Amino acid sequence: MGPFDRTDRLRWQAASLLAAAPVAALAAADAQTGQNAPTASATPQQRVEELHQRVLAGRSATAALEAWCAEHGLADKGRVRAVRVQGVQRDAPDDVRRALQVDASTPLRYRRVQLACGPRVLSEADNWYVPALLTPAMNSVLDGSDEPFGRVVAALGFKRQTLRDQTYWPARGEGAGATVLEVRALLRDSAQRPFSYVIESYLQGALPH
Repeated sequence: MGPFDRTDRLRWQAASLLAAAPVAALAAADAQTGQNAPTASATPQQRVEELHQRVLAGRSATAALEAWCAEHGLADKGRVRAVRVQGVQRDAPDDVRRALQVDASTPLRYRRVQLACGPRVLSEADNWYVPALLTPAMNSVLDGSDEPFGRVVAALGFKRQTLRDQTYWPARGEGAGATVLEVRALLRDSAQRPFSYVIESYLQGALPH
C-alpha cells in the first residue's frame, strides 16, 4: 500500500467519524427530550372535539358514552344509565316525520332522557320513534324503565346516520349543564327503515377535569 493510499484511508475514516458525531448527538438529544418532555394536557376545546369525533364514530350514543366514561374515569363504574324526564311530551315536528318517512296519522312515541354515568349527567336527548317497528318487548321496556334506548333496541342491528352536528366552545349555557355538542341523528334498522330520530345535547359535565 502506497503512502497516498494510506493517507486517503485515514482521511476518509476521520471524515466518517466527524459526519457521524452530529447524527449521534441529535439522536441522543431526541431520546432525552422524549423522556423528559411533559405530556401536554388537552384543553377543554380539544376535549369537546375528541368527544365529538367519538360520538360520530360510535355505533350508538350509549356505547360511545360508556367507553368515554370508562376511559376518562368519570365514575367508579363506566356504565351509562338513562334517567327519564317525566311529564314532558312533545309532538314530532314536520321535519322529524319526514325523516322517519311517516305521515301525520302514524303513531309516534316520545322519550326524553338524561344519560348519566355515576353522578354526572353527560347528555340529554329528545327521541321520537316508531313503536310499530320495535318488538312488543322493546316497547314494554321503553315504557316501563329507564334503560337507554340504544341498549333496548340493539337486537334490531341498527345503524346510526348523523344528520347534523355542531360543537360549542365556549359552551352554550352555564355550568355542568351547558351544551358543548349537539347531534341530530337517525337510526335505521337492518332493513334500512328509519325508526328513531334523536336530538342529543352533550353537556359540559361530560368533560373530564
